Amino acid sequence: MSEKSSNATVPPQFEEVKVNNSSLTELKLACDDALRRHLSRPDQFKAQHTHTDVRLGLGYASVAIAAATGLYSWKKEFEESKPMVWIGVILYMLLTGAQTLYAYFIERDTVFVGKRKTVNKRIETERLTIGAKTLPSNQKSVSDGPRYVLTASYVHTASNGKSLIRKAKQTTEATFTTWFDEEGRMDEVAFGEWLSGFVEKLVGESS
Repeated sequence: MSEKSSNATVPPQFEEVKVNNSSLTELKLACDDALRRHLSRPDQFKAQHTHTDVRLGLGYASVAIAAATGLYSWKKEFEESKPMVWIGVILYMLLTGAQTLYAYFIERDTVFVGKRKTVNKRIETERLTIGAKTLPSNQKSVSDGPRYVLTASYVHTASNGKSLIRKAKQTTEATFTTWFDEEGRMDEVAFGEWLSGFVEKLVGESS
């Protein structure tokens, strides 16, 4: 067997991921990060960071207003600065409130949004959105532990979104013990195989 063909069968190498098994937050974050790494590979989807950009923009704006308000109140007399300080405080509260509302009502549990374009006699666009959450142990099988739940939506369009080719939505779940051993080490290869199977089933055969 040639060196080239043998290298093709070597599985991808990952840095070791180790978490605290008793922390659902750490378990979920590790899976979320692995999901993004897997789906952002060159042969998969191009990650879209709209949600992150919006939250960062609102956060930076609120910090800038707070800093400007503080600087203004420091340079001006107390009575003179009060109107502008009140305006600054109100703007800061509005921006931080908008950031919280955006995360709760719009971003929600979304962990990945990706797009990819292909040319198949015409330009086609695929959009994949995945949300993730945790659920407690199943009452019928408590020993399996908490579960990692994915809800994904897939839209395949052409002609700049004017022609719908395929649209699908599916949910899947698995226990964290599927990928984490007793010491909290993650089997990222197994996680990637599970995720790939789910996405392939969701995407299906597009034509």
